[in-house]
This record gives sequence, C-alpha cells and structure tokens, in this order.
Amino acid sequence: MKIYTRPKLVLALIITVWLLAIGVGLQLVVAYENSHGTAGGAPTVWPPDSRIQRATDLPTLVMMVHPRCPCSRASVGELSLLIAESQGRLNAQVLFVRPEDFPEEWEKSDLWSTVAAIPGVSISVDNGGLEALRFGSHTSGQVMLYSAAGELLFSGGITSARGHSGENEGRSAILTLLTKGNARSETPVYGCPLFSERGNTKPEEFCGASHNQ
Repeated sequence: MKIYTRPKLVLALIITVWLLAIGVGLQLVVAYENSHGTAGGAPTVWPPDSRIQRATDLPTLVMMVHPRCPCSRASVGELSLLIAESQGRLNAQVLFVRPEDFPEEWEKSDLWSTVAAIPGVSISVDNGGLEALRFGSHTSGQVMLYSAAGELLFSGGITSARGHSGENEGRSAILTLLTKGNARSETPVYGCPLFSERGNTKPEEFCGASHNQ
C-alpha cells in the first residue's frame, strides 16, 4: 500500500502547488490591471504657453500617449467611440510623447496609425514631452477636456482598467459634460508612465521600446 500511496501523495502535492501558483498569478494580473498610473495635476486653465491649437467655439480634448504603451490601445479605442458619440462637439488633439534624443519617426507605432485613422482627430509629436509637462500629464492615455473659454472640465482616463475597453466613467463623464454641462470631474488613468522615475525631463523608454524601434 505504501508503495502506491506515496506517488499519489506526491502527485496531489504537485497539483495543489500548481493550483496555488495559478491563483497567485491570476491575483497579480488582476492587481496590475487595476493599478492606475500617477494622477496628473492638469492646470485648471489652458496653459498660456501651450502650442496646441485650442478651439474657441468648441471644447478641446487633449490626450497624451506613449507610442509603445500597450495599455493605451484600449484608451485609443475608447477615444474613437467618444469622437463618434460626441458628433462634432469636440476639438480633439492627440500628442505622442517622444524624447529629444530619440530619432524622428520613433513615435510612428501602431498606436499612431490607429489614432491617425480616427476622423476629426488632430495628431502631433510632443518632442521632449514639453506639452505633457505643461498639462501635468504623467501617464499614457491621460485625457484633459477644456471648455471653449479654456477652463478645465475633465481630467483622467477613459478606460476602467489597464487595457480594458468598454463602458467606463471617464467616457461617460465627458459625454455628459458635452451634452449637459455638469461640474468638473476626474477619473483614474490606466497606462504606462510618460516619464522616467529618474527625473521629469525625458519620457521613459518603456514597454521594451528601444531607440531603434
């Protein structure tokens, strides 16, 4: 009996450890997906030194994106839905942050192509992250909405978790602001850091990106 029992006990132990490992792994994945990025301190009025073209007859939406952030694919998808649902009520500006010492065209990732295909959205390069700093943005996918008078209406993300598409508070808040003019609101931003922890002067070389990618 002992000869047959020991292998069964070992197998049961292996299965138990394997199931525990899967459970821990799933918990880590869920925790990561729900961990939001650094909240940006968007200025309450449009930065006077910003080079972004702000509309004076429509609210202006600004989104900051890291070209290599996989989490931002969902944010870009939500932006596309937002633009379609807003029905021309927005001036939308998307900026891709590129470090000063990175080569031109580095920002031309699949995210760039996706944004460029969204009707009515203006796309540009934020060389050195100067505009991101002016708008207090630290996380890819952060969105700021300013009124036609230049007052901050919304700051935050438009996804419910990292890389998750679907109904979310951010997109709903912006649509409500455009149609009903409710009070200013904020939501968490889920995405990769725009800037290195070493300092606030260069966007982070993140998500496995390199100078040559």
